[in-house]
Amino acid sequence: MNTNKTNMKLLVPVLCAGMFIYGGCAKQQTVKVDQPVAPSATTAATTATTPPAAKTAAAPAEAASAPLSAANISSDSIPPQSPQATAGTDASQTAALETIYFDFDSSLLNDAARATLVANLEKLKANPKASLRIEGHSDERGSDDYNLALSERRAQSAKKYLQALGFPAEKLSVLGYGEERPAVKGESEEFWAKNRRDEFVIAR
Repeated sequence: MNTNKTNMKLLVPVLCAGMFIYGGCAKQQTVKVDQPVAPSATTAATTATTPPAAKTAAAPAEAASAPLSAANISSDSIPPQSPQATAGTDASQTAALETIYFDFDSSLLNDAARATLVANLEKLKANPKASLRIEGHSDERGSDDYNLALSERRAQSAKKYLQALGFPAEKLSVLGYGEERPAVKGESEEFWAKNRRDEFVIAR
């Protein structure tokens, strides 16, 4: 009988210890199940750095799609106007002026030449600041000196007529080339008639 009591006394602490250990395990399992898993340091760092990367990638696209304005275009990006463009304007005005022609060995203005000079003067009124150079020419017949003097007289005849029509004398100049610059080359009256002429050049 005493032996049974002794065994019961020893069994009670063992049972209590077993229940304590089982209860502790149950609590640890409960905590593991109910407690939410915290994000790792690597995941948090990746999440934090992702939005700036997206913004950086979007910035060039926005810059590319932004319309150009006068504020973001520097003066260096605008090419300067070339001298050829200005010269081309003068050339187009010169081309609009018609050539006058002369009879053989003559510097007198015929009716057709006078009518052409009147028409040229009307065109010149559109550019009142323009100066005009009159270039006289001759055909190949005659000496070089004679043809040079003849071409100058032809240019002078046109100058005097334009002055009489009201074109300022200070804006007129003359130059004789003689036979040096033929409009066409050939040895017949058809070609010579086209070389006995005055041409008009807009000069600055």
